[in-house]
Amino acid sequence: MRIKVLIASLLAIVVSSIAQASPSQDLQRLFDKEWQARIDRSPLLATRMGQHQYDHLLMDVSELAYASWAKKTKSFLKELDSIPFEQLSNEDQINYQIFKSQLKRRLSQNKFKTYQIPFLSDSGFHTEVMWLNNHYRLKNLKDYQNYLQRLEAIPVFFQQNIDNMNKGLARGFSMPKVVMIGFTDVIKNAYKIKVEDSSLYEPFKSYPSSFSEKEKQHLTKKAKSVIKNKVFAAFEKVDKYFETEYIPNTKISLGAADFPDGIAYYQSQVEHYTTLDLSAEEIHQIGLGEVARIRNEMEEVIAALKFEGNFKDFLKFLRESPQFYAKTPEELLKEAAYISKKMDGKLPKLFTHLPRQPYAVEPVPDAIAPKYTTGRYVSAPLESERPGVYWVNTYALDKRPLYVLEALTLHEAVPGHHLQHALNYELENLPNFRRYSYISAFGEGWGLYSERLGLEVGFYQDHYSNFGRLTYEMWRAARLVIDTGIHVKGWTREKAIKLLEENSALSTHNIRTEVDRYISWPGQALSYKLGEIKIRELRSKAEESLGDKFDVRKFHDAILKNGSIPLGVLEQQINQFIESSR
Repeated sequence: MRIKVLIASLLAIVVSSIAQASPSQDLQRLFDKEWQARIDRSPLLATRMGQHQYDHLLMDVSELAYASWAKKTKSFLKELDSIPFEQLSNEDQINYQIFKSQLKRRLSQNKFKTYQIPFLSDSGFHTEVMWLNNHYRLKNLKDYQNYLQRLEAIPVFFQQNIDNMNKGLARGFSMPKVVMIGFTDVIKNAYKIKVEDSSLYEPFKSYPSSFSEKEKQHLTKKAKSVIKNKVFAAFEKVDKYFETEYIPNTKISLGAADFPDGIAYYQSQVEHYTTLDLSAEEIHQIGLGEVARIRNEMEEVIAALKFEGNFKDFLKFLRESPQFYAKTPEELLKEAAYISKKMDGKLPKLFTHLPRQPYAVEPVPDAIAPKYTTGRYVSAPLESERPGVYWVNTYALDKRPLYVLEALTLHEAVPGHHLQHALNYELENLPNFRRYSYISAFGEGWGLYSERLGLEVGFYQDHYSNFGRLTYEMWRAARLVIDTGIHVKGWTREKAIKLLEENSALSTHNIRTEVDRYISWPGQALSYKLGEIKIRELRSKAEESLGDKFDVRKFHDAILKNGSIPLGVLEQQINQFIESSR
């Protein structure tokens, strides 16, 4: 009897403790539940996170699936609103705010049906599947079978995207026609090749030693059939769709303001990519001021070089002089790798905490290089068998000047995106939705700030490379003017190109590629300069407040220690850093 009473008492205590879960515990349970929902929604994310139950699938991108995801998101938001914010710890309040902004962003995207334009000028759903073999290494027979099933899912995945694009066309929500010039070249390169030359065939060029000859032969035969008859056929179908149906019917105007409910759509993009409460006009004016300031600094560099000629003449000299260009892709990659390694040696002067994950320097894959940006960082989870990768575009070498390579490398590799991403992944105290999410204003602001850090540790000793640094800063300042100009103020593509051609030493090829990116991706280009301005503003405040106590290494640690966060939250954290440092 006494034992029964004791058991009953213990059960009552357990039930009571469950019923009295703290707001923090409720919040964490919600985070876990929503993260698993993301995993269940995205098979590629599941694979990336080491959950292999969906390795045979691609995401369902049908309109019905998006509607279901929006409904689920609303339920998560309702559950979040029931948790008392004021009773949470400082760290959980940060988590709460970021999580809520992610849920609201997802609902905003569904409201504006952004999935009806499932691509940018240089990438999209069609390039996403080109690298399915890179998500994880195939180790056993089941892995290979799953991979083949995932390849077989490509036709349905493509058709769902086509269905979405058709609905976008019907309501005037499409990519501007000018951005589509040369767009299908990448698609053609994906299927007008031998099966053996496809990146998707790579896993079948070698097998684990445990495989029998019969298994190898069967897999090889099956792979050739699937890639040729299903994957290549799907690429050919989507190529024909773009050429004969989509491109002829896309909109002529450039601005997002011309979309259905376009002004509201663009403002939502501004809020998402800047995390600031700024109007398009305010951002435009900030951009004009920065363009004028940087132009003056560029003129000072030209004067120091004693160059005979005006600003336009100097830009022509930079763009046309062979001395500023690599002669082979290998030369460009080696120079980028040397700069990366040189900065590796300077990092202890700028940080007290460095990541353990390495990174590699590789060329942008040939299949996407013609329409791709100059360089990009491709992150990897900590558990991945591959490192982070700094991609350098080696296509059209006469359009890839060496004088901007220091700035590009510091931005994309170290101390820029590699450092930021790798450290973010090591933050085990963060919920997954923060460890594996990216806030553009923070990330790109840090990347641009990192370019300037080179001045403090011995880079840009050559006047030409310093002019290249200023060219890159001008590039990002001009984005504030161009993005708002195109999407709200009715700017033409030619006017945007002219602004960059007359104020920077970027190659004309790069300028056109970049302007097309701004047209195709409203708002994203605003994040770089506005993020960098905020970080520099916070550094000035810390230096002024702390005086001799200011330690740049600890300041940088403080910037990165919370991962990718909104700029308003970053300001709160740096204010706390200043107070604690006193």
